[in-house]
Amino acid sequence: MDKTDRKILTLLQEDTTLPLTEIAEQVNLSPTPCWKRIKRLESEGILTRRVALLDPAKVNLSVSVFVHIKTSGHNSSWLTDFAHTVASFPEVAELYRMSGEWDYLLRVVVSDIQAFDVFYKKLIDSVDGLSNVTSSFAMEQIKYTTALPL
Repeated sequence: MDKTDRKILTLLQEDTTLPLTEIAEQVNLSPTPCWKRIKRLESEGILTRRVALLDPAKVNLSVSVFVHIKTSGHNSSWLTDFAHTVASFPEVAELYRMSGEWDYLLRVVVSDIQAFDVFYKKLIDSVDGLSNVTSSFAMEQIKYTTALPL
């Protein structure tokens, strides 16, 4: 991946609806070579998908909850089951296996505290072996980006 590829990716991270001609112009290429680069970045799995970002407040999902989980299960079959189960919940926007004090971290997106309570009960009923589940509600989102610093 060269400097031109990185510039293309930066532009697409900012606005995936940019016309190809505009992207090509900004990276000093003609449209055909630019399109070939984009297709190569897709085929190599670097550009994984193009999505629309929504305003959470306008779709009534403005509450982010960070859920820290400790577990007594640390074998691979438990992890597979846990990951499959938790990833199937639409409220879970992000799921990480962590180092340090907590085993897992989830970012859960819901409309309000009551919706989180419903999610929480569904989570603890669906997963065996959780030894500690602690939740923190985000009071204010100060920075949020999906763009990687290329």
